[in-house]
Amino acid sequence: MGSIKLIAGLGNPGAEYEHTRHNAGVDLLSMISDRFGISLHPASKFFGMTGQGRIKDQDIRLIFPTTYMNLSGQAVAAVANFYRIRPEEILVIHDELDLEPGQIKLKLGGGHAGHNGLKSIISSLGNNSGFYRLRIGIGKPSDRSQMLGYVLGRSSPDDRELIEAAQSYALSSVESLLSDGPEKAMNKINAFKANK
Repeated sequence: MGSIKLIAGLGNPGAEYEHTRHNAGVDLLSMISDRFGISLHPASKFFGMTGQGRIKDQDIRLIFPTTYMNLSGQAVAAVANFYRIRPEEILVIHDELDLEPGQIKLKLGGGHAGHNGLKSIISSLGNNSGFYRLRIGIGKPSDRSQMLGYVLGRSSPDDRELIEAAQSYALSSVESLLSDGPEKAMNKINAFKANK
């Protein structure tokens, strides 16, 4: 198994989407950028904001696709193809409706479960693309008809606190993810749950 070389944080560009539930992935990417001093700059050929730096003596590239969520695959595939990064060397951070706020899970491969960002990346990298996903729980509304407004809205203060606790734990796990490998980090990350 190769080590992680590219970390993508999913979300929508623009001030109106900042810190919404759907932008939980790019919020964590920003935390990684700040923590490890990897500045993100616009790169039109990669359809997003990109940066490159070293974490735990490894070269890491960061990408925030600024194409809107449903075209995230354009950016991820552009970086992966240009730098010859294999799917199993990619970590995609995204919001997850099927996890409660305060939960995070790391997994390899799988379907898109209706997530438009994942759907686009799977389509762009190939249907057999086995990339890693760091899933940040945002919960889901009781009424499915409210789904769009829910994901594009901001969390309640209580949920926001739980999501931020999960993001902070994920941030502290990034170094072990890179030094020990995703398999070892998986048990640690998947056992975490923030409490109210």
